[in-house]
Amino acid sequence: MKFSVLEKKLMEQLKSRITDTTPGVVVRAYQGGRMVCDVSVGDTYPYYDLASLTKVIFTVQAMMVAFEQGKWNLDTYVKDQLPWFPHSNVRVQDLLTHSSGLVWWFPFYKEIDLNSSLEKRREKLKEIITGLEVSDTPNSVYSDVGFLVLGFLVEEYYKDNLLAVWDGIKDKFYAGTTMEFHNQNQPKHRTSLYAPTEECPWRKKLIVGEVHDENCWTLGGVSTHAGLFGSVDDVSWALLNIRSQLLGIARYSVKQKTAKLFAARARPQGMGDWALGYMMPTPGAASCGSHFSLSSIGHTGFTGTSMWYDPKADFGVVVLSNRVMYGRENKSFGKLRPEIHNWIVEGFRKSAV
Repeated sequence: MKFSVLEKKLMEQLKSRITDTTPGVVVRAYQGGRMVCDVSVGDTYPYYDLASLTKVIFTVQAMMVAFEQGKWNLDTYVKDQLPWFPHSNVRVQDLLTHSSGLVWWFPFYKEIDLNSSLEKRREKLKEIITGLEVSDTPNSVYSDVGFLVLGFLVEEYYKDNLLAVWDGIKDKFYAGTTMEFHNQNQPKHRTSLYAPTEECPWRKKLIVGEVHDENCWTLGGVSTHAGLFGSVDDVSWALLNIRSQLLGIARYSVKQKTAKLFAARARPQGMGDWALGYMMPTPGAASCGSHFSLSSIGHTGFTGTSMWYDPKADFGVVVLSNRVMYGRENKSFGKLRPEIHNWIVEGFRKSAV
């Protein structure tokens, strides 16, 4: 296989940096919709646990479609659509921008009976959520709990379960890809094709082909905050789908106006770097490095995944890894991820001269 100067340099940089950071990493970059970098270093696999990339690949897309169908708007309150939700001042958009005041995380898996049906598990989830308080902080606080509430809204909008909604979203946006939820935590392919994530102390086994996130696992592997598995081809497709939406060239997709609304900064400067569901770069501390414009959108995943697109430069980067194999408390990948983006942009600029 012939590698470009950019790819050779990136491989050298990665080989010297992944030790004790992640077993392996897969990186793709696109300029103007054309792939300009495709690199794999270390122990890599066909499929990865995409973790919170699920939020933008599935949930944000589902919410955009529902928005266009008039199911909700920027002034809609959650309680008006989910009467059981106790907080009357939380809007739907607050869930997307992590400004609802809901706690960032809660160990639902410790309180849900695994011997009960999936329907009863979701009822128990709803019951626990109703007992959670919201803080009055004006700043965005990243919240998986908020995205779990969005799951109930998605079910309400589509009048169906999340797996069925995903099937429709996949047909609409990602037909032909291998992205899937592993329903009932059953892998679609043989486990050797999946990047292992962690020797889980709770499940007492190495997690391979089953979702790493305990709350999603307890919900049967299907959720709005985590659960999707996919390849670098799949996540690249999702990235290029976002690009096409913003450029107004996405077939059978959402309107360009809707895509731009969701991709625009939705929080005041200094109170949170969020669009509607998408992360935006935090100056000086962005996971996409220092070269992506402040109008960039993307997301990261706890397992060591990310996707970022800069509409100003028409440049996108996908990173897949299983960094949690070295322990979920290992913070070194958080330092490597922006470096990867910087190396790619700098290398691409040099190669383009």
